[in-house]
Amino acid sequence: MNDFTWGFLLLLAGGLVLELWLLRRQTLSVRTHSNRVPEAFAEKISLEQHRKAASYTLANIRMEQIGLLFGAFLLLAFTLGGGLNWLDAWWQSLDIPALWQGTGLLLSVLALSTLLELPLSAWRTFVVEEKFGFNRTTPRRFVTDQLLQLILMLAITNPLVASILWLMEKAGDTWWIGAWLVWMSFTLFFTWAYPSVIAPLFNKFSPLQDLSLKERLEDLLLRCGFNSNGMFVMDGSRQSSHGNAYFSGFGKNKRIVFFDTLLKSLEADEIEAVLAHELGHFKRRHVLKMMLTMALISLLGLALLGWLMQQPWFFEGLGAHHHSHAMALALFLLVIPTFTTFFTPIFSSLSRKHEFEADNYAAQQSSAAALISGLVKMYRDNASTLTPDPLYSAFHHSHPLPCALPIYPLNSSNRQIQARTHETAIDLYRSLHCAHCE
Repeated sequence: MNDFTWGFLLLLAGGLVLELWLLRRQTLSVRTHSNRVPEAFAEKISLEQHRKAASYTLANIRMEQIGLLFGAFLLLAFTLGGGLNWLDAWWQSLDIPALWQGTGLLLSVLALSTLLELPLSAWRTFVVEEKFGFNRTTPRRFVTDQLLQLILMLAITNPLVASILWLMEKAGDTWWIGAWLVWMSFTLFFTWAYPSVIAPLFNKFSPLQDLSLKERLEDLLLRCGFNSNGMFVMDGSRQSSHGNAYFSGFGKNKRIVFFDTLLKSLEADEIEAVLAHELGHFKRRHVLKMMLTMALISLLGLALLGWLMQQPWFFEGLGAHHHSHAMALALFLLVIPTFTTFFTPIFSSLSRKHEFEADNYAAQQSSAAALISGLVKMYRDNASTLTPDPLYSAFHHSHPLPCALPIYPLNSSNRQIQARTHETAIDLYRSLHCAHCE
């Protein structure tokens, strides 16, 4: 053990304690306010629904606490516990090229992590979600989906990992520039292909059949200058009763997708307002900004890895016996979340800023009142708490803080609406769970 070991353990313990403390605060806040519906929602949300949201939130907190502890244990088992050393030795014992030994090591870590976390996923689905009436999947479908996800993940990441390891071996000290170009190309291709190639493997997507709703939404797209490859309804009800809507893809391969559960819950004007919010993200270039931010972060991360893999203390500090490119990449991917935990509030704050901008855009292009009523229904149907802890929210929630105020531009079409719904809007966005974006 060296100084880096102690720094790693200190940050791991500090991050774990911080997360558990924030979850404790969240628990106390939700539990304390579970017997009284916030005044602004008294006519829209029943006490029974409010209590269900509190109980559901508390159940998910318990799952998150277990997940945090298990994740820390798994990280220590792979690093200081010798798990990576054992896997690396096994792959080296095989009579195959070094490139494929390294690729096998990375894919083994990925597969084992996924499989070891499977019991928690199953418990969340068949115990927590089942208890609160959200689960609609069957054990057979769950296992099929999990296996398909694992196979796809290994098949897709195999050439990516092999390409990066080859560059690390052959491209010299500036290998990380080439690796970054490979990573960005892979990310863009995956984003482009996901709507039409990958997503249909797990769900059925049908063109929107409601002609009046389709015409209304097409008018909205025309007003906003947005072109898509169609509007589709996903059979989300086969797996869960949660409602959602999202965009996927880019360029000419963009799709607008509504869960069938969402269409059954919201009125046409509410669906239009939710879609207008999503369009706001594109019109305000949030997607592009986030992609550029992630591109810069990944470039800096690969450059950091390029330096770390030349430092013996990096390997020794994390218990690695073999100082190889594959081992360096595996260690870096495993421990980097530990060193970035305390940056989480920065990205959450940026995301909340984007959400406010999208809300304002939606109020300009549709009805602010419809957006509010739609989000209230989505809170009710998804059992999201309206009484989160402010510190937990500031750290984790990607949607507006409790003290924040959505500002809807006043014009002839929404001035009276805003006057009637302003107080409700303030409290609504204190819910911090804009479910259609998560």
